[in-house]
Amino acid sequence: MNAPSRPHIAVIGGSGFYHLFEDSSAPVTQIRPATPYGETSGPITIGEVAGNPVAFLPRHGENHRWPAHRINYRANLWALYSLGVRRIVAPCAVGSLDPSLGPGSIVVPDQLIDRTSGRPDTFYDQGAVHVSFADPYCTAGAEAVNQASQKLDTPTTQGGTMVVIQGPRFATRAESRFHASMGGSLVNMTAIPEASLARELAVCYTSVALVTDLDAGVDREQAVDQVSVFEVFQANLVRLRSLVATTAELLAKEDERGCACARALDGMNPPLDLPSAPAEREG
Repeated sequence: MNAPSRPHIAVIGGSGFYHLFEDSSAPVTQIRPATPYGETSGPITIGEVAGNPVAFLPRHGENHRWPAHRINYRANLWALYSLGVRRIVAPCAVGSLDPSLGPGSIVVPDQLIDRTSGRPDTFYDQGAVHVSFADPYCTAGAEAVNQASQKLDTPTTQGGTMVVIQGPRFATRAESRFHASMGGSLVNMTAIPEASLARELAVCYTSVALVTDLDAGVDREQAVDQVSVFEVFQANLVRLRSLVATTAELLAKEDERGCACARALDGMNPPLDLPSAPAEREG
């Protein structure tokens, strides 16, 4: 197989982030791998970033077909893994629970709190497979975002706790204040189970969160609305896409993964057959 069919890095695009290779002259390929969990959110596009093969998957599908609570996260992660992906950069839109993080801020969270319910959220429905999730985001990925931000002179805030709510509705003011009291700095609808499923496959996962609004409990005069969220995201999309692409470029230069994510399944015997990537089969 040629290089573009063996990406080790993927970008999962969030609300408004539906394309990655628009400005590239290199050829791209679209595929939709079969998975035991059904269809992915949309076709996976494989192209190049600075000469390196990268896979791109729009989390919500074409034209934002899938709301957060109906995304087939297991199919998405399984399909990317089967292609050889071992590092994921995940840009997303978030609300801020911290007045100092206003719209347009870019945050690289290092913790999360799960407030979702009823979502299929594991590959391991049998046996004893308890992966470590104390530190849910990849430290090496966060450092790559930090380096990319310095290279591009695009300020980012390193660290923060993402509170993941079920959706599709936004939070009430009381819920928002509660989330802030829990130590949350951001609120989002998609980080779970995306991040935890990545860990179950020993895949590195790094979130790049773009603040689109102050959440209802922070902004006492206004309430969050979908139109404003999308407008702010689009206004900042160019610099977010550049930051994500540069992060992917920096990660591609690392020959081996030295982070804890890569060792998440060490000593375990997962009760399912993990897909073998083409790159692994070829040696």
